[in-house]
Amino acid sequence: MIELEKLEQMFANIRAKTSWNIDGPMLWGYFFTDPSEEKLQNAAVHLKSQGYRFVGTHETDDGNTRFLHVERIEVQSPQTLFARNEQLYELADRFGLESYDGMDVGPAPPQGSVPN
Repeated sequence: MIELEKLEQMFANIRAKTSWNIDGPMLWGYFFTDPSEEKLQNAAVHLKSQGYRFVGTHETDDGNTRFLHVERIEVQSPQTLFARNEQLYELADRFGLESYDGMDVGPAPPQGSVPN
């Protein structure tokens, strides 16, 4: 589980090292792993119903597992991101996935440029 202290450090690093407005709308990507494409697709359908955009799945180089990538533009703080991560760990458990593998973040694209 990603600790709150790590998220606070991540936000501080982004503030110090980028010009991003980490306190405003950002493009948050979330990742899950499992060997089963079907299980990942089932999770993706659920996540899409929750407002996430399906980015894709891809297989690791060794072919032993697959990654699901979804994203959503949202405003987060370390505390809200900690709560979101808890929800996504629970979702991974509910769908029987190998793991919720964490998140990444980047600037939100101009409004209207992210396909649904």
